[in-house]
This record gives sequence, structure tokens and C-alpha cells, in this order.
Amino acid sequence: MMRFGAIVAFGLCCCFSYGVVGGGSGPIQTFVIPHSHMDVGWVYTVQESMHAYAANVYSSVTEELSKQKDRRFIAVEQEFFRLWWDAVATDTHKKQVRQLVKEGRLEFIIGGQVMHDEAVTDLDDQVLQMTEGHGFLYETFGVRPQFSWHVDPFGASATTPVLFALAGFNAHLISRIDYDLKDDMQKNKKLQFVWRGSPSLKAQQEIFTHTMDQFSYCTPSYLPFSNRSGFYWNGVALFPDPPKDGVYPNMSLPVTKETVDAYAKTMVENIKRRAAWFRTNHVLWPWGCDKQFYNSSVQFSNMDPLMKYINQRSKEFGVTVQYATLSEYFQAIYQSNLTWDVRGSEDFLPYSTEPYKAWTGFYASRNVLKGVARKASSRLHAAEVLFTRYRISFPEGPVAKDWALDKLRPLRWAVSEVQHHDGITGTESPKVADMYLQHLTQAMMGVEELLAALFLLPHSVISPSILDRQYHRKGVHDAPEQHIIVYNPLAWNVTTLVNITVTFPSAAVMDDDGQPVPAQIQRSAQSNNTYDLFMMVELGGLQYRQYLIKFSGTSGSTKSGAYEAKGVWFERIRVKDWVKTGRRLLPVLSGCYRLMFDEDTNLLHSITHLQDKRTVMMTQDFWQYNANGDVKVGPISDNYIFSTNASAVRAYQAVEMEIIPGKIVAEIRQYFYREESDKDYAYSITTRVPECFRARLPCHRLEQTYSLGPLSLNTEVVLRTSSSVKNNQTLYTDDNGYRMMRRTYRKFTNNTLARNYFPMVRTAYIEDDLSRLVLLSDRAHGVSSQAEGQLEVMLHRRLWNNLPWNLGYNLTLNDSSVIQPILWMMFGPVVVTSKLYQRGAVELQHRPVIMPIDQPQMPWLEKEPRRSSPVQCVVLPPNLHLLSLSIPGWKYSSNHDIHLGHLNSSQNLHSDPDYDRVLLRIMHLFEEGEDPELSKPVTINLKDALQGLGEVRLLEERSLTGTWNITSLQRWKWKTADNQEKMMKQFPKSDKDFTVTISPKQIRTFFVHFGFSNS
Repeated sequence: MMRFGAIVAFGLCCCFSYGVVGGGSGPIQTFVIPHSHMDVGWVYTVQESMHAYAANVYSSVTEELSKQKDRRFIAVEQEFFRLWWDAVATDTHKKQVRQLVKEGRLEFIIGGQVMHDEAVTDLDDQVLQMTEGHGFLYETFGVRPQFSWHVDPFGASATTPVLFALAGFNAHLISRIDYDLKDDMQKNKKLQFVWRGSPSLKAQQEIFTHTMDQFSYCTPSYLPFSNRSGFYWNGVALFPDPPKDGVYPNMSLPVTKETVDAYAKTMVENIKRRAAWFRTNHVLWPWGCDKQFYNSSVQFSNMDPLMKYINQRSKEFGVTVQYATLSEYFQAIYQSNLTWDVRGSEDFLPYSTEPYKAWTGFYASRNVLKGVARKASSRLHAAEVLFTRYRISFPEGPVAKDWALDKLRPLRWAVSEVQHHDGITGTESPKVADMYLQHLTQAMMGVEELLAALFLLPHSVISPSILDRQYHRKGVHDAPEQHIIVYNPLAWNVTTLVNITVTFPSAAVMDDDGQPVPAQIQRSAQSNNTYDLFMMVELGGLQYRQYLIKFSGTSGSTKSGAYEAKGVWFERIRVKDWVKTGRRLLPVLSGCYRLMFDEDTNLLHSITHLQDKRTVMMTQDFWQYNANGDVKVGPISDNYIFSTNASAVRAYQAVEMEIIPGKIVAEIRQYFYREESDKDYAYSITTRVPECFRARLPCHRLEQTYSLGPLSLNTEVVLRTSSSVKNNQTLYTDDNGYRMMRRTYRKFTNNTLARNYFPMVRTAYIEDDLSRLVLLSDRAHGVSSQAEGQLEVMLHRRLWNNLPWNLGYNLTLNDSSVIQPILWMMFGPVVVTSKLYQRGAVELQHRPVIMPIDQPQMPWLEKEPRRSSPVQCVVLPPNLHLLSLSIPGWKYSSNHDIHLGHLNSSQNLHSDPDYDRVLLRIMHLFEEGEDPELSKPVTINLKDALQGLGEVRLLEERSLTGTWNITSLQRWKWKTADNQEKMMKQFPKSDKDFTVTISPKQIRTFFVHFGFSNS
């Protein structure tokens, strides 16, 4: 995605000569890299793009590369290629592609399903989409991408280089960083460096990083001798249909005897200008842009003679040119043997292109899509783990393995797809957002079918199916009842509350042993016709249990039933009446906190951490930034950009409150009215304070659900938590849920407010010497600390503007949705919260799965007595997280030589998915030195740790995406100024030794084979 006519803008000055160039001797060696930037979404749906141009890219590139040996092309995002390969490519095309890949002339770069966003994507999903693409490429061609091309994500995270290093990459390429920072790096020849993205892993997972210069990934298009764009001989793609005559708009002036010299001088001058910004005499010259090479014939037939002309005059021009892949360019840089500066664990977020264009708005754009994407990811994880467990314990069970894989694959694809840098970012057109949502929801429905089958069908001979039990009616006068299953998809024991919406005012809950379960029921916050039933569940790691709910239509009629909580209403208070406040305070207590609510405002007043008796003043309410929508008036906000000329204003004029005391949870509901007399509230906060039932229920988190929308047009609404924490406006936010980044408030000449917004994927906190205030999120948001003690989260945006570019592509973000995001709040001493927030963020992402077995109905009685057969637990140490446990179903052999032999043979010797190979990833959650105990390396015997699943027979350590055996992975070692020892490889002791040590922030990946049960 290239915005605002940047193709032309980037090239305006390319005709000026800058004389002295790069650091090498001899002519400048130019690597012309043909590519097409193919957004998986953005303005057009995947189907529209495939029809209009994407399929033609791969067909025509394949045909044209096969005609001449010196031609090259890099393929970046795999979704379009896989669609072409499966549905469009002919047998001839496939044969040609295999040969081109074998010769290294068609090169797969990044290799993921998409070029993922780096600001608002979660670690789990970045790894998934890379694994999906890498598995396909390795299975199909035996190749493993070793270089990145992250040219379009809006800023660069420090997590990405770590993940690429773990996947076996030798070099990383980025482009979009702050305009003023890039200017400075260009002037000082600092665009290339060795990046150590993790302060804990340090040089273990460093990677050489190339930052594209100001011309970015598109070929400079300005021609001093023509009013047409240059170097884009196939023109601009047409939607919805390609032109029948093959004539596209804006096709560049052809290269002829009359124009070749002018073209050559234009190209050479641009090459020399770029060379002056780098240390070697090797220049990377991207040839292409968005939606290019759909007619590769006209592209190459013009560039071929142009490059020949330049090379014939290389002494005169001081330049040589050659078609190249990215690996050929990086190989030349590596062989230069220079010593490179080291960049530490800083990231390149946020990102600005101009003084008033801070790309911080997309952190909160399309909140619904962000929420559905994360929910889909969580449900996929739950289903992957459960199917793997089923497959290990009951390989010949009634849930067919091929059927199960057919249910999982669409959700893997959909979750991968939406990680695109114009997907989960919310920067796409409405029809593309609808496409993502449709793919996610349809795929989730399939996975729900799979979960139901895995829960309800038998797991062993001695454990009959729930569906097979024989029942009979007890009597028509009995109250209805319902069975549900609650499943913990994490490898930790959890005690938590789950909430079920029911239509009865009274209920009792029993577990699968017939024992009563602590529960509470109350009128629903969402509807007067329903009730919220809270039940306390205690589940072992990867365990699920069945619960029975007995309902009654009359309050107080169930013996040993759920506590029936009643609310207390507090009258609506107008903001203008807040004259004297803090006089009437209402305490709400838990085992960890005392919250005080102010009857004079109906807002939170203060919070006390009971263990150390530390109290801070604290309020939470909604504020809004009023956006400009007229480009003639000033800077605008849109899908991408947050721009404001003024501070936020209060988004409400009155507040109501209801407090519902309970025995296992107290609930505070606050309703905010846009106008004093409005009938309906505009925003709400529902805070749930656990009562720490018999000290079993964790009390350290306060669970908050918000409701916002529809917003007024051109408003951007934030939740502002204001406290007496003395944080000096310093904020900490997570990079992709992997690690925390310190965000110091910076002042700029222009746009200071917007440039101090940062992405929050899972976690944000502020702190002082005594306390830390933490917010954990179920989806990505923008976050800032605009004043001392403030933690401001942008939750929702609704915008329209008259910028022709936005109007033309329908990118104005007129989002009228109602959203209900969730945040968990923690407060306490740093030493306490540092032990809790990492695990809390994971627990919020992967909350227990609740599956009703039936609808409320008259009770049935089992003829046979209940035989409880609980699923065995799998529990990891508290600082280790089971990141992945799945059966990918890849067809390739884990032995690289054997796999290549299969690919090169005429017979297809390995065509069935491997259902016995389990992909396991374990991650250390803590940074080095973060906690005295939990930051220590953990040595664990995986055979013992996983015995709840089955007997581990074989363990093989692999690269992050599984395509490399770690013993054969040898990444390039780049010379750095500090000469820090490079530890690029981790060797397992042997396949028979199941003991591994996992150091802070490590992610270790394994193929595991289990001994299957004979049942």
C-alpha cells in the first residue's frame, strides 16, 4: 500500500547528480529487484485482486523468467501465490516454477501468508502466519526463506527481527520509519545495522537489518523528459476486469532508440543518489510497486534493453546494473566483511511521514475487527490443543483426523490473512473489512463443530460419550437444566469465574462429581430479560470438566443454589453539579484491593492495595478528541492517522451508577450520558471485583468491560485513567505481546500529542517508585500518558474526511459500530505486579472455552451411575507458556535430504499428511533480571511435563516455523563493533534426552512424537 501519490513524490529529485557515492571502489553495483507489492486486502478483496491482476502476475512472471536466464523476481506474500498455485497455474507453469526456484531466479521472501503488520498484531498470530506460509513452501519446493521484505508495515517492532532470526533468517529489511529519523540515518550512512531486538537474548538472535532509503519500495517514477510515470511500462491495474485489449492506464513511455539514453541517465542519477547513503558500493534498486508485473512481458521487454545500454557504458556512467533477488544483494553486503553498528532493543514505533501525519490512529481503527481476530486466534489455539490431545490419546477415535484438519485449516488461513498490514490495522475499505470478518466467522463455525465433536464423542473405551448415555424423563414438574463443558486451553492450573447468560432468575450449579459449585446470578448488564450466571471453575492445565446447571423460574427456590445478587442504584449526577466531591465514599473490597467510589460523581475515587496499604487517587471516565474532516481547514484524522488541534474534552455530561454486592463477585456498573437528559447512555464501564471465595479465586485483577457507540461523527473516544502515580508521563507498552517497551514522553515542534501515542497489543502500565498500574487488553488499542499519572486508551474512532484519495478508495472510517472491549486492571507494588502481568495477559487472551451441550430442558436421568473420568492435567512452571501444541498435517519428511529426494523423484512418495508429528513451542515469559526467581532459566524434562498427554517417544528441536532442524541451521554471523560472542545455534543433547533449558524470552520449538494409546 503506497499512499498519497508517493510514487511520484519520491522521485521528484532523482535527476540531480550527487557526485561522490558509496564506500566501495569501482563502479556502483546495482541490484535491480523486480517485485510486485500485492496487498492481501486493503482496497479490494482477495477475490477481486486475483481476478484483476494477481493471478496474471504469477502467470506472466513465470513465463517471462523462463525466457531469459538473467531475469529475476521475488515473491513476498504467499496467500496470492497459493491461490494461484492451487486454482490457476497449469502443469507447465508448475514445472517452470519448480525449475526457477531451483535455479534461484524466483525467490520467496519472508514466506509468510502475508506481510504482517508490526504494531497491532499479536506474537501468536505472527508466528502462525509465518508457519503457514513456510510450511507450504518447504512442503512444495523444499525451500526455506532466509530474508525479509517488510517494506510496508507502518513502523517496525523490535519483536519482528527476533522472530525472523528464530525462523532462520539471515537479514531483515524494513522501510517505514519516522521521516526525520530516516533523514538523519541517510545523512550519516546509518541505514544498515545489526539489530538485537531482545535485551534478554542479545546477540543470540541478532539480525542484520537494511532500512530502505527515502524512495522506499517503489521505483522513482519521475521522468524529466516525459509527462508519464517512468519504469511502469505495464501501467496501472484496472478493476474490476483487466482490459481486453491489454492497454492499461498510465503506461510508461517505451524504451526506444530515441528514449533509451534519457531513461539511462535518469536511472543512473537515482542510483548514484542512493549510493551516497550507504557504506558499500552495492545499491538495492527495487523495480516495481503496488500491483505491478501483471504484464511482465512489456516490463522486461523495456527494462532489458535499458539495462544493456547502461552496462555497455558502465565506465561512462560509473554504474553496472543486474537483475537480482534479495539474497544476491544481501550476499554481496555480507561478503563486504564490514563491521556494523549495533542497534539495541529499541523499536521504530510510532511512525510519522510528515509533521502532522502521525500514523497512530490505526492502533484503534475498526475495534470490532481487532476483537474478532483475537477471539478467532484464541479459539484456534484451543481447538489445536484439544485435537492434538484427542489424536494422541485416541488415534482411532470417531473424530476423523482428515475431517478435523479440514476444520482447522480454514481458521489457520483466516487468522493468518487478517494479520496483513492493511487488515487487522483497520486501514482497509469497508468491503475488505467485511471479507476478513466473513472469513473469520465462517472458519470459527467450523472449529466450533470440531470442538463439539472432540468434547462429546468418546476419548477412551471406558469413557462413554455424553451423547451415548441413556436418559429418561423424571417428571414434568421438575425445573429445566442444562449441561455445559468448560475447557482450560492453557498449561497452567486456573481458578477463575466464567459468565453464562441465562433466561432464569435462579440456578444451582454442580460439577461432574455432583458437588455444588460456588455461583452467583444477577440481572444482566446487557438486557432486562436475561441474567448473568457467574460460576467459579477450577481447572487443571489443558483440562475440561462438565457442569450441570439446574434452573428455576422463581427467585430463591433452589437449594444450595447460586447467590442471587441484587443491585443498588445511585441517581444520575450531572457533571456541572460536581461542586463538592469526595464527601460520600462507598467501599468495595476484595482480598487485594479496597476501591472507593464517590457518590458525588458516581466515579471511582481511589484504590488501595491492601498488602502494603498503598492508596492512590484514581478516576476512570471517557474523553473524546474532536477530529477535523476538512482538508482545507487543517490536518485530518483517518484510518491511519491521528491528528488533533486540541486536547480531549469530556465525552459525557452525566453519570449513573449501580453497585451489585455479591458473594463471589461484586459488580459496579457506570453509565455515561452524552447529554444530561439523554434516555440512553453513550458509554459504560462494568467492573467486576472478585470476592476471593475461600481465598481460592485470584483477587489481583479487576475485570472491566466497556460499551461504546455508535459514536458521533469525527470523534475519537478514549478511556482515561487518571491517578496520583508519579510516572513523569513515562509509559510502558508491549511489542506484540512479546516484550515491554519504555515510552518516554517526547516533545516535538508539531503534533506532540499524536506522536506520543503507542500501540498496546496486550499490556500497558505506568509506575513510580512505589506502585505500578497495569492494564491488560483483549485486543489492540492506542495508548498514551498525556499528563502525570494518566493512562489513556483510545478505544473507538468514527471519522469522515474530504481528502480525495480517501474518498476515492472509501477509506474514511465511518464506523458506526457498538464495541465491547475488555481490559483487566492490576495495581500494586512493582515487585508484586511484575510476577503477574505476563501470565495475566496470556490468561485474558486464552480464557476458558464454554460450550453448552444442550439447551435448558426438562431433566433426564442417567440409567447408569455417573463415572467421572477427568482429563489428566498438563502443567508447566509459572514462567513457561505453552505457545503452541498442534498437528500441522504437513506432508514433508523432517529429514531434509529425504524430503528433497521425494521432491526430485518422479513419484510422490509422501502424499499423506503426517498426523503423528506434533508441533510444540514453549516460551519463557520473563525478561532477564525482571524477577528474582521467575526470570531464571528453567530446566524441564519434556517427557515428564507432557506425560498427561501421552508418552513422549521422540523429540527434535526445530526452527521457529519448523522447517529447519536446529542442528543444521547456521545463520550468517555479522561483524559488529562490540565483537560480542555470537551464539547462533542451540543444540539439543540428543533425541533421547528430553531435558531442555529455556532461558528468559526464549521460544523453543520441537517436533514431538508420542506413543499412541492402543485403546
